[in-house]
Amino acid sequence: MKVLLLKDAKEDDCGQDPYIRELGLYGLEATLIPVLSFEFLSLPSFSEKLSHPEDYGGLIFTSPRAVEAAELCLEQNNKTEVWERSLKEKWNAKSVYVVGNATASLVSKIGLDTEGETCGNAEKLAEYICSRESSALPLLFPCGNLKREILPKALKDKGIAMESITVYQTIAHPGMQGNLNSYYSQQGVPASITFFSPSGLTYSLKHIQELSGDNIDQIKFAAIGPTTARALAAQGLPVSCTAESPTPQALATGIRKALQPHGCC
Repeated sequence: MKVLLLKDAKEDDCGQDPYIRELGLYGLEATLIPVLSFEFLSLPSFSEKLSHPEDYGGLIFTSPRAVEAAELCLEQNNKTEVWERSLKEKWNAKSVYVVGNATASLVSKIGLDTEGETCGNAEKLAEYICSRESSALPLLFPCGNLKREILPKALKDKGIAMESITVYQTIAHPGMQGNLNSYYSQQGVPASITFFSPSGLTYSLKHIQELSGDNIDQIKFAAIGPTTARALAAQGLPVSCTAESPTPQALATGIRKALQPHGCC
C-alpha cells in the first residue's frame, strides 16, 4: 500500500528517513513530499539575546526550525568559540525546555541539556513548565510567525514571564505543486496521507483535493498530533488516525491500524 507523508526528508544515523523505515516494516510504501519552506528573520536580534543568558530564566524551543535559527546565529556572528567557552555553560545552568524528540536532538547538538521533550505538544509543555518554573526572569522563546498562543497564554496565566522573538516565517514549498502532480501521475491516489502541521494542511489541501477528485473519500487522513487533527476536522476532513506521540513508531502504528478493515486509531 502506498502512503504519502507531507514532510521533508530527515535522514537518521542509518541514512534513511525514520518514517519511511517504520512504515516499511508494516509493508507500507511511503513517499515524502515537503509542503513547507522557511525563511529566517531577526537573526541579529536573536543572536544578541543568546549572548546575554543572564537576562533570561531559560529557553523554550518548540520546533527544529527555531534551533536552526540559533545555529545560524552562532555561525554567522562568529560566536561558536564564545558559545563553547562560556555561553553554553551559562545557558545550561538554566532550564532549556523543548517539545518532541526531534527538537531535543537538535538542541543537544549545540550542547544544551533539555527537559520536557516527552511532553509531545505545546499544551503539555506549558503544564510541565508551570509545574517547574520559579525564576523571575523571562523565558526566551524563539518561534515562527505562525506560532499558536496556547503556550504564551498558559505561562502568562500562571504569572511566568516569557519573551517571544519571531526567528522564521513559514511559506509554501516552491516544489510542492510539481511534486504532488508527479506523485499522482506516477503512483495514483495514495491509501493514506499524513499532515504534519496546520500550515502544511493550509498550503497543500486544495491541490490534493483537485488531484484526488472523487477518490478523496477513499483516502485515510492522518495527523501527527492533536493540533493538526483539529485543523483537518475544521476543514471537514475525516481524521482516520492521530499519532499518539509525534514519533515515526507511533505514526506507523496508527496508520497501520487505520488501513486495516474497519480500522481506526
